[in-house]
Amino acid sequence: MKQKLIGVFVFIFLFSGFSNSGSAQPTHQVDRPKLVVGIVVDQMRWDYLYRYYDRYGNGGFKRLLNEGFTCENAFISHLPSYTAVGHATVYTGSVPAIHGITGNDWKDQVTGRKWYCVEDTTVETVGADNKNGKMSPRNLLATTVTDELRLATNFRSKVVGVSLKDRASILPAGHAANAAFWFDDKTGHFISSTYYMKELPEWAQKFNKANRPAALVAGDWNTLYPMDTYTQSTADNVEWEGIVKDEEESPVFPHRISKYYDNKKGEIRSTPFGNTLTLEFAKAALEGNRMGQGAFTDFLTINCASTDYVGHRYGPNSIEVEDTYLRLDKDLEDFFYYLDRNVGIGNYTVFLTADHGAAHSIKFMEAHNLPAGFFEPKPLMKNLKAFLKAKFRTDKIVKEDLNYHVALDKELIEKLNLDYDKVKRDIVQFLQTQPGVEFAADIENLGNSPIPEPIKTMIANGYNPKRAGALIIIQDPGWFSSNGKGTTHGSWNPHDTHIPMVFMGWGIKHGRSTDTYHMTDIAPTISALLHIQMPSGAVGRVVSEALK
Repeated sequence: MKQKLIGVFVFIFLFSGFSNSGSAQPTHQVDRPKLVVGIVVDQMRWDYLYRYYDRYGNGGFKRLLNEGFTCENAFISHLPSYTAVGHATVYTGSVPAIHGITGNDWKDQVTGRKWYCVEDTTVETVGADNKNGKMSPRNLLATTVTDELRLATNFRSKVVGVSLKDRASILPAGHAANAAFWFDDKTGHFISSTYYMKELPEWAQKFNKANRPAALVAGDWNTLYPMDTYTQSTADNVEWEGIVKDEEESPVFPHRISKYYDNKKGEIRSTPFGNTLTLEFAKAALEGNRMGQGAFTDFLTINCASTDYVGHRYGPNSIEVEDTYLRLDKDLEDFFYYLDRNVGIGNYTVFLTADHGAAHSIKFMEAHNLPAGFFEPKPLMKNLKAFLKAKFRTDKIVKEDLNYHVALDKELIEKLNLDYDKVKRDIVQFLQTQPGVEFAADIENLGNSPIPEPIKTMIANGYNPKRAGALIIIQDPGWFSSNGKGTTHGSWNPHDTHIPMVFMGWGIKHGRSTDTYHMTDIAPTISALLHIQMPSGAVGRVVSEALK
């Protein structure tokens, strides 16, 4: 009897196994977090993690460092180090030579037409009656990690991008995003384009109607703490800080933004309240789309852009920048706490990085006997054209200079029966005699240029022959184009290219590494974490040290 029962059980077990062997139903899903949040803090130098560390609370930047994994030597590996280029690189894991975003603007070397990085003439604005929404990711030539997540889940994952800047919302969200939203300076509302939708969703309309920007600036911009506690910054009124044109006489606190906001809504960008607004809208997007609540991993991309606007106007050593980071730290703490409550601790993964850094203000460096100088492109090009006129009897050989690239008119050179390579050599030799020029190079013959690494590789990584001129100018350290106020970025130097790279949450170890990593490594790392394919142009490597 016992043997008969055993036989019956074996038969039932084998029959059930064979009957289910052809079933398409999975026994379990791939282990992934409910939500991934990518945060790119615009113009955040790596050292800002530690410069204000003793003033940060425990829930923002310190939480990222104390709970997450930080890559202390993460660098940009392309030129120029500009906003659109950085965002495209973070999310594609690729470089401009491949993903095609060679600047915020570029000139098509075939047609001669100038393009804005996310310009799209085939779409219309959604959420406003103007042209500020005629944007899409169509100029991006590679997929993003957000695209790959959508593909991996048969488009059941939700992807949304949020920023004050159109390019910093659109490029991270990718081609297959559910939506991307950015701030419209004319209306003071978040808008989108018909690339994504026909009208703003109800939750976004509700947010816009609440007029949060006006409420945020109503109390003006005063320092968060007593002025004398801002010991990491220079005095409140120095000659190298900018002002709000036609509204301020000097760059001092308080900044009375409430008085001019109605007529200059875009000025919220140059205050820390722009970051607050962005993160509030990000929460609304999470709730409105029920992100992190479903069976499939969702992905929210956030760009905190006000750090860039404040940095450009006032410079890295200003009280304004210090105050902006102290306020952002509080905003991040609030945002992470929101994720803890609504998605759940341990259910989401966050990474934080920057699209680029920034140089110290030139006059600040000069005041402290540091090497710096004013790089002046217009006089340089005037001198170059005079040189060409004298040597080749024409100054039309140079078509344009943009993003530190110089483009030549190949058809004219051929028509004049000139040797193209020799013309380039002559121009390179001339450029290297000019003030502030450390190197000039013919990118098409870069292997023969006596330029040290990593600069040579960064030049090659940034060169797309259809979207950039064949010659490039590298300035001396501390030299850049400026009106003497605030600062900018774009160079190969560490102040522009050494960026924070911190991962935290689901699937992430706690720790730190001083090995060299690159911006291109973020997308492959998130791809590995999610068990999805890398983006189509990815050249980075996985930060395996960070993954559990």
